[in-house]
Amino acid sequence: MGGNFPGGDDRGGFGGDRGGYGDRGGFGDRGGYGDRGDRGGFGGGYRDREERGPMGPKARLRAKARKKARKQAKRMFNRRKICRFCADATIPIDYKDPKALKFFVSETGKLIPRRISGNCARHQRSVTVAVKRARQLALIPFTSSGI
Repeated sequence: MGGNFPGGDDRGGFGGDRGGYGDRGGFGDRGGYGDRGDRGGFGGGYRDREERGPMGPKARLRAKARKKARKQAKRMFNRRKICRFCADATIPIDYKDPKALKFFVSETGKLIPRRISGNCARHQRSVTVAVKRARQLALIPFTSSGI
């Protein structure tokens, strides 16, 4: 018991014969950091590759299917949004028309970004200026009206 280390033995660590710093693992009987002994370590079901064996053909097919599904999900929304102001030049961006500006303001009062609204950079800037002017004149609220 009377070793040079705070755990009371000569092996080192603070956890006695459990090793390391408490139940976190360490230098004692139970192995290095990350070795949780009976508790299983990473989420309870993790085992070394040698223990579980090589990946079988079915597991390889499932992995391929998952990868293919992820790829298709990424490709799902690839249609480019068109700026409505560029498409129809007769639509004015005016701060005095809060009904037209409400489409560019969220229900919490924030401006909707370009990537969601589909505006081009030029028209998004003018929409932003119009919304800010309408807020100053109390045509559009700065935020939603409370909870």
